[in-house]
Order: sequence, then structure tokens, then C-alpha cells
Amino acid sequence: MKEQKPRNPYLSNMLRPIDSYFLSLDEPVKSTMLFLRDFIPTLDGGITEEWKYKLPFFYYNGKMFCYLWVHKKYKQPYIGIVAGDKLNHPDLLQEKRAKMKILLIDPEQDIDTDKITTILQEALRYHRT
Repeated sequence: MKEQKPRNPYLSNMLRPIDSYFLSLDEPVKSTMLFLRDFIPTLDGGITEEWKYKLPFFYYNGKMFCYLWVHKKYKQPYIGIVAGDKLNHPDLLQEKRAKMKILLIDPEQDIDTDKITTILQEALRYHRT
């Protein structure tokens, strides 16, 4: 009988697409995105992570809430907020988006978790009503 090798959970062909996405990023963007991936669900027990439209999305009670991506022009990670058009915060950018706004996160700086919490808690208020 041939000896079976133990499975390595870090092999890319065995990872979920969402895990492969995060691991494919270069530093320091990768560390920032991994932090945000862990941080966002701590804001509310109803927030879940899903892989939709080839993006890491976060849903709140089954409805799209926000997503993570890297801005092509600025090369910085950002949080895309689905109800962003309802939010007024000086650090949110709308650019050419109709309903969404984004919050750029500079991977070279300390992450301002208070600002992220304030913005995302305000966005959650719109999802709760």
C-alpha cells in the first residue's frame, strides 16, 4: 500500500478562491487586507465574508455591505461601502460610482480603526432599517 502524504492546506490549488486572493497580494498591501478581513466581521455578529464577483465581500444579514479591493490608480487597499452614497465623511471617495463610496487605506501607515469603525457603523445603520 502506497503511503499517503499529508495534505498541505497552504497549497493554492486546495485553498478557497477568497484565501488565494488574499495570499496572492504583495506586502504591505497583503498585511493590510488580511487585517481588514479579520477586523470588519468583529463590528457586528451579522457580518459574514463571501467571495462574490471575484471580490472579497462582506454581507450583513444576507445583504451586500462592503468589499475589499486595491485601487488601480493609487495602489492602495480600500473598503468599498455599498450604501456609501448615504454617508457623509470627508475621507470617503465616490469617484465615478453611483451608490458606493470607498475608504482608501494607506498600507504604509497605522490603520485608523476608530475611523473605520465610525464609518462602517454608520453604514450598518442603513442596513438595519
